[in-house]
Amino acid sequence: MSDQLPNFASRRVIRPPADPKKSPPRHGNQDPNFNRRKYVRWGFKGLAMVTGAVLAVAGVSAFDLYNQLNRDNIVLAGVGDVDLNGPLNILVVGSDTRAGQGEEFGQVDSELADVIMLLHISKDRQDAVVVSFPRDLLVSIPECPNPEGGTYKAKSRQQINSSIGYGGVACTHLTVQEFTGLEIPFVAMIDFKGVIEMSNAVGGVEVVIDKPISDAYSNFYIDAGTHTLMGTEALGFLRTRHGIGDGSDLARISNQQLFLMSLFNKIKDDGTLNNPLRLYSLSNAAARNMKLSESMTDLGTMVTLAGAMRDVDSSKMLFTQVPTKVLSGAEEGRLEAVSEQAQTLFRNIRNDLPVTLEATPTP
Repeated sequence: MSDQLPNFASRRVIRPPADPKKSPPRHGNQDPNFNRRKYVRWGFKGLAMVTGAVLAVAGVSAFDLYNQLNRDNIVLAGVGDVDLNGPLNILVVGSDTRAGQGEEFGQVDSELADVIMLLHISKDRQDAVVVSFPRDLLVSIPECPNPEGGTYKAKSRQQINSSIGYGGVACTHLTVQEFTGLEIPFVAMIDFKGVIEMSNAVGGVEVVIDKPISDAYSNFYIDAGTHTLMGTEALGFLRTRHGIGDGSDLARISNQQLFLMSLFNKIKDDGTLNNPLRLYSLSNAAARNMKLSESMTDLGTMVTLAGAMRDVDSSKMLFTQVPTKVLSGAEEGRLEAVSEQAQTLFRNIRNDLPVTLEATPTP
C-alpha cells in the first residue's frame, strides 16, 4: 500500500443524472423528512465527536492515574499473591511527618505512625470492621528491612507508633502482622496534606460535636453542634486530643472513627462508588496524596477494593479498638493489650467471623 495520500482534488465528482419526473424542492413543498435526516446525521456526527473526546480524556486520565498510583510505592516484605475474592485486610497509617507539609505544621525531625487502623472486609462483602491501634500501645517490633541496606534489629515493648522509624511504614506493617497474626496484603499511608486534600475532594465531612473543643496545643477550636469539616479544620479535628476527654489517644481515636464513618456514609450516599467520574476524582486525590503498597497500584485491584466497600452496608460496619489497659509505674500512661480479648478479636477476624463490641470491650 502506498504511503502517499490520495489527491481527492484531482478527481471528478460524478453525480447520478437528475430524474426528470422530480422537480427540485421549493419553499412550501419540501420533503418533510429532509431536515430531520439532516439533523440526525449532524447528531450522529456530534455524538461521535463527543464520544471520541470522552474516550481520549478517559485514556489520558487513566494513564495519569496509573502514573500517580505507581509513584513512590511502599515495598512490603512477604506479601504474595492476593485472592481478591476472599476476605480483604487493609492497613491504613497516618504519618505525622512535617517534611514537605508546610511551615504551619512546624519542623519536627522524627516521624511517627500516629494513626494505625486495620480495615477487614468479609468474604461475602456484607460486613466490615475497623480496628484502631492506640499510638501508646506497647508491642514487639520484629526485625525490619532497612531501605538503605541490611536490617533493623527486633525490639520488645516499644510504642507501636515508633515502628515507622525502623524501616518506614513497611516496618509498621510487619509489626501489626506479627501482633495480630493476620496477613495484610494492602497498605496505604496518608500525611497531613493528604487528609486536607481528601476531605476537600468529597466536599467536606459532616460530624456532630457534643461539646466545644478548645485545644491550644494543636490550635484547634470549634463549637458544639453539626459541622461540615474540610481542609485544615478536618485535619485539626483528627489531630486534637488535648481538647477532648482525658486528653489521651483513646479519646482521639473516637474522633477519628467518627470522621471515618461519616466519610464512608457520604461516599456511599452520594453514589461516588457507583459513579466513574466521582470515583476517578476521589481516586486521583488519593493517588496524589497517599503512598500505596505495590499490591494496591493496579487499577483493577483498586476497582475491586472500591466494589467491596460499595457492597458493605453502613449498618454492618463496626468500629472498635484493641482492648487495652493503662499501665502505671515506670511505664505510666502507656497501654498494654488485654491478651485474651485481643486474641479473640483477631482470631475472629482471621477466621472471617463476625466481631461484636460486647466481645471486645476496652477496660
